[in-house]
Amino acid sequence: MLFERIVAEGLAHNSYMVGSGSRAAVIDPRRDCEVYTGIARRNNMTITHIFETHRNEDYVIGSLELKARTGAEIFHGAHTAFAYGSPVKEGDLFTIGTLELEIRETPGHTEESISIILRDREVSGNPFMVFCGDTLFAGDIARTDFYGIDRKAEMAGKIFDSITEKILPLGDGVIVSPAHGAGSVCGGDIADHPFSTVGYEKQTNPFLQKGRDVFVASRKDESPYVPPYFRKMEQYNLEGAPLLPREIFPGYISINEVNKIRKEGCQIVDIRAPTSFGAGHIPESISIWREGLPSFAGWFLDYETPIVIVDDFNQNLDPVFRHFIRLGYDNLAGVLLGGFPAWTKNAQEIATIPTCSVQELKSRLDTESPFLLDVRDIKNWRAVGHIRGALHIYIGELPRYISGIPEDEPVVICCDAGYKGSLGASLLARHHYHNVTNVLGGMTAWKQAGYLVER
Repeated sequence: MLFERIVAEGLAHNSYMVGSGSRAAVIDPRRDCEVYTGIARRNNMTITHIFETHRNEDYVIGSLELKARTGAEIFHGAHTAFAYGSPVKEGDLFTIGTLELEIRETPGHTEESISIILRDREVSGNPFMVFCGDTLFAGDIARTDFYGIDRKAEMAGKIFDSITEKILPLGDGVIVSPAHGAGSVCGGDIADHPFSTVGYEKQTNPFLQKGRDVFVASRKDESPYVPPYFRKMEQYNLEGAPLLPREIFPGYISINEVNKIRKEGCQIVDIRAPTSFGAGHIPESISIWREGLPSFAGWFLDYETPIVIVDDFNQNLDPVFRHFIRLGYDNLAGVLLGGFPAWTKNAQEIATIPTCSVQELKSRLDTESPFLLDVRDIKNWRAVGHIRGALHIYIGELPRYISGIPEDEPVVICCDAGYKGSLGASLLARHHYHNVTNVLGGMTAWKQAGYLVER
């Protein structure tokens, strides 16, 4: 039996490949899908089946891409009208060598969500593992808010019933293989475990200890963040995303080309660290450090305006391009040739954003009254505490509430460690705020210095 778990870093997305004999199946493939064809080639297998556990919201599913390369058939839940693939229903069976895959309908996260039970008939007729998509995570249960406030309780009840009636009865030793790990926006607090088991989740998953009524009641009051790019992902994953070119590298573009694109309108994404961005950047740039792209690009970038990437030395950019591709951004114009050093050496216009240490912030707060903006997420704000007088606006929602930030006062932005603060400062600069300072080290440094926090 072949088994592979493929992790898409940043999105915390897990896809799986199983096979027996000469055939294999892929579950929830990512869009840059050469990894699966490579595994198949090394194992002398042909990918014949592609399964989608649900219509994904946080990344572009790679089913059509993989089908184009392999000819495999796509299967997904029957309770959503996909424009491609074949619907499956409760109890449908698929055979791949000695492996048997059984479909269980497990709605709740989405209406058409399915889980797939794997048995190895060569060994036993008992379930071996279950691919449960976004239904059950390690230590968590997926969000159930995608159908609006009026259906929160209904969907929470459905997901609880799906887990307790369809997954938990499989047996304590059955391996739980979810579509996401720790850090995914599809959960609240997923444990950092690559796998789990039914028995382990029964004993340790806090949501399964609550009972149905308490769980449903608690979900009615939850309001997880919903990045605007989710709507585009839902559209792509319902109708089918465009196929990718074989070469995903967008190419380098010269300074003259960048300036031409700037005049016509573009999105300049500076992926350097906050210290570099603050010291100098192309005016109107958005500061999103490279590791932050999967989490924050979808909040601020559109899918039509060309995107220009700016780095220092343009090293190891392949993961950067993959982040964009997985989020459906096919509008990459290219990478600045020579990086930001080339921009400065050619005497191009630059902008700066002041930074400060927490010691400098403390001194300013003792003698001045700057407008202090905290852009961390609400969970961090509550758990860690905040600086007295700070206004809390989550970074993803900053454009929505930017009118509440005074333009004629000094603004100081604080976050976890200075990265989201740099992003926030770049957004304010694009809205013509001219007196903005980013706190390097953020609340991590503030607490390390022993300064007072409030809760």
